[in-house]
Parts: sequence; structure tokens; C-alpha cells
Amino acid sequence: MNTIVNAIEKHQSTFVKISKNNYLMAIKDGFISVMPLVMFASLMLLISSLPPLFGIQLPPALTAWLGKLYNFTMGMLGLMVAGTTAKALTGNLNHTMPQNKYMNATSTMIASMCGFLFLAVTPEIKTNALSVQYIGSQGLLSAFVAAFLTVNIYKFCIKKNITIKLPKEVPGAISQSFKDIFPFAFAVLACALIDVISRGLTGVPFAQLFQKFLTPLFKGVETYPGMCFIWGLSALLWFVGIHGPSVVMPAVTAFQMANTDANLKMFQAGLHASHAMTNNFGNYIAAIGGTGATFVVPFLLIFLMHSHQLKEIGKASIVPVMFAVNEPLLFGAPIILNPYMFVPFILTPMANVILGKFFTDVLGMNGMIYVLPWTVPGPIGVLLNTHFQFISIIFILVLLAMDCFIYLPFLKAYDKVLLTQEKEKAVKISNSEHQVNKVEEKKKKIETNVINSNDTVLTNYSEKDKLKVLVLCAGAGTSAQLADAINEGAQKEKVAITATSGAYGSHHDLLPNYNVVILAPQVRSYYDDIKKDTDPLGIKLIATKGMQYIDMTRNPQKAITFLLKQLHN
Repeated sequence: MNTIVNAIEKHQSTFVKISKNNYLMAIKDGFISVMPLVMFASLMLLISSLPPLFGIQLPPALTAWLGKLYNFTMGMLGLMVAGTTAKALTGNLNHTMPQNKYMNATSTMIASMCGFLFLAVTPEIKTNALSVQYIGSQGLLSAFVAAFLTVNIYKFCIKKNITIKLPKEVPGAISQSFKDIFPFAFAVLACALIDVISRGLTGVPFAQLFQKFLTPLFKGVETYPGMCFIWGLSALLWFVGIHGPSVVMPAVTAFQMANTDANLKMFQAGLHASHAMTNNFGNYIAAIGGTGATFVVPFLLIFLMHSHQLKEIGKASIVPVMFAVNEPLLFGAPIILNPYMFVPFILTPMANVILGKFFTDVLGMNGMIYVLPWTVPGPIGVLLNTHFQFISIIFILVLLAMDCFIYLPFLKAYDKVLLTQEKEKAVKISNSEHQVNKVEEKKKKIETNVINSNDTVLTNYSEKDKLKVLVLCAGAGTSAQLADAINEGAQKEKVAITATSGAYGSHHDLLPNYNVVILAPQVRSYYDDIKKDTDPLGIKLIATKGMQYIDMTRNPQKAITFLLKQLHN
């Protein structure tokens, strides 16, 4: 095991570079931006499809209206992702542009969406209508092509000064519009030309061409070995401190979305929804409770472990882990880089994949038919996504029992070590209790002095204009916990600070509204990148470490003291 971990750590910089790749980040950030659309569409679908399960028939007009809401949101997913991905990539590549030469994110977004229409929409000449089959989730790969092509054309044109320059007396907004005419035209025409070539050589639109040639490749991914590799690798990277999903999942997200859409259509047609490789399969089965499939772990820690450390970690992490926020467990137990946890952390997701795919392929359980929020507790998510099949209840029970069986012996071995350590510490503490009390008093005095020393800094901020802190993590899960702790600590100490949370990647438009940005450990590797954004705005950037971060999420006093120390430095 140590050989494997050492090998991964040796190449850790490579994995970090992959996770920071501008194009992979743009795909991830583009999807994050459209998640409200996806969740709203799925909610509308649930409202229309669940009542019949309980013998309630909705009025046909209401059902049609709910269907319209779904079609004009989820049905336009490819078009929207073309725009959001182009905007995210523009923000990423602007860091590499020469000084005073920047791409207009709004312009690249619009150009990408226009170009996507050429790649995905098919004109039906006989009926004088448009076929929009590929404008939704089936057109996601075309959306990425449109976005990447558009932004790179803009980048080339602006670098080479291929623009229309107006006199400096012309207002900036008008001048910018003229600057974008050439790159906009070239980007849209490039997509149109690709469409002409595709139709001329193959007789099908570019989006269909993608589907034709890449479907066999993705079918290879939707196998037992392929799916085990995806979720096993994601857990393996997390084990050494690299946010695995950021590296692995962008490559398959489009395929997962298309499979979910296909499952829904099969289900609505009265057929078996047969695709296992979907977004929510990962959220609710392969990675139930977060990467590493840790849903059962807090329960095992609370009820079957004896060491004080593991019992307390179980109590502190049980609620977050139920909602798939497992960083308190990963850093608190810890699981990351813990030799005792290597095998179950990697093995459990792969075992879950095999079990979930077996139930779907052989026993007739539906694949996931909706795209629900990743924070829905796994068992509930499975029930909703399979439309409350009886077989899915059996599956959940078997899944949880299997996960307990895998994790339990390793947790017991680790618990035994910790219990011995705690007994040894108890003897030492009892012999030096007086010294410990003195240290605690001194520590408390230092914290008080830090808070008092920062009073003068914070008095400049009125109640209306507080010092504003943005906490960023990978998915806005633990960042919300730290933001809440900072707010509670600030209220208790009566300092003018307010904190909010966000996800790295969707933060670019938020930055001008904040004075301080705090990075969670899982996005610490992006420190240099975000510093390029925060420095011009005069924003203080703060990075945190694993246990330090988790401790602060649970202790408002520590959170506010840490922040004030950083402000004072």
C-alpha cells in the first residue's frame, strides 16, 4: 500500500496539473453554472411523475405545462452549456493574455451559443422546421467543441490585433462591440463551416457525427471495469489529497447526462431504464456519502468504535456525510493518507459500482432517470430516481450492509491503535494537569488579544458595509460550514464581519463583492491561479490546511480567531 501511495505522491504535481487544466476546469465550471437549470427541470418532472404512483391523476393541462417547463430548460441544456463553458474558459485563458488584451466573456458566450446552433440544429427542408434533437443533453459534446473553438479564435484575434479600432472618444461599450465583430464572425463561421463539411462528407449534422463515432467508446466506459476504474481512481486521488472528482469526472459528465436523458425516455415509454452510467449513480451509489462511499462510516464510528477520537468524529460528521459532505470525516478521522483506510476507501466505491450495475442489468432495477442535487441523502436519491421500485429498497439495504462489512474490520483495527494512544495520553495528562491549564489560559489570553488588536481595524466597517468574506471549496459544502462558523464567531465577538460560501469555479463574478477569500484544503492547489484575480481587486487571499479547516468549521471561536490573525498579519 505504501508503494502505491508513494508512487501517486511522486506524481502528485501531474495530477494537480490535470485538475487545473483550463479546459477541464471550464467543463466543470460550465456545468456548475447550469445546475440550477438542471435541478429546476428535474423538480418539475418529479412533480408531474410522482403523483400517479399514489393514484393521483393530475389534470392533463397541468401535466402538459410541467412538460413544457422541462423541455424549455433541460431540453436546452446543450445550448446553455455552450455559453457557460465558453464564459468559464474565457476567464481561465484571460490570465494568459498579454497585458491590456482581454477577451470579453459575454461576447464569447454569445458567439459560442450561436456556433453551437450550427453544429446541433438540423433544418427539415420539407416541413420548413428545425430538428432540435441535439440541442439538449445529446448535444453536450458539440457544446464543448463550440466553446473551445470560439474562445481560441477570440484569443488569436485579440492577440494579433485583428479587430476594428475606433477613436478613443467613442464610449467603451460601443468600442468593445466593434472590437468583437471579427472574432465573433470568425467563430460563428468556423462552426458553420464544420457543419457544412460534416453534412457534405457524412450526410449528418456534426452533433450526430459525434454520437456515431463516440458511442462505442463510451459503451466501453459503461462496463464493470470501466465504471470501477472511474470511481476507484477518483477515490484513490482523494486519498492522497487531490480532489479526485475534479480530475476524473469532467471527461464523462456529458455521457452521464445523455444517459440520464435516455433513461427517462425509456421509462416514459414503459421500458426498463437500462443505463447505469449516470450522474446520480455516482452521487447515490458509487460515492454514497461522498467520495469513498463513506455514508455508513459515521454510524460505525458512533456505535461500534471505542476510542474517543473516532466517536467524536462520527458525531461531528454524521449530518454532513448524510448530505454527501464528507470532508469533516476525511480530514477529521483522518481517512486521507491513513494506511488503515486505504483499502476500504478505494474498494467500497468499486464494490458499490458492481452491485449497482448488477441490480440494473440483471435484476431489473431502473437506472437513474432524474438529475437531482448531489446533496440528497443517497437512499432517498435512489428511491426517487428509480421511481420507488421495491427492488430498489432491497438494493439500498444490501448496499449499506455491504459497505459496513467492508469498512468495519479496518475501522476496528484503527480504533484499537487510537484507543491505546488515548490511554497513554490520559496517563501523561493526569501527571501534568496543572501545566495544561496554564497553557489553556495563555492560549485564551492570546486569542483575546488578537480579537482586541483587530477592533481598530474593524471599526472602519459599519453595519451596512461589513468586512465581507467568501469561503470557497470544491462544491460549496464545507465552505458553508466554515462561513456559518465565522458568522457565529463574529456575532459573539461583536466584530463587523460577514461570511458566505461558494464553489471554486463559479466564483469569478462574485469576487468584486468581497474583501477576503478563504480557500478550503481541497482547492488549496488553485491558490496561485485565484491570486491573479484577487490581487488586482485588493482582496486578501487565505489558504487553509486539512485539520485546521475542519476544526474551524466546528468551532466559531477558532474560526474568527484564525481570520483575525490573518487580517492582522
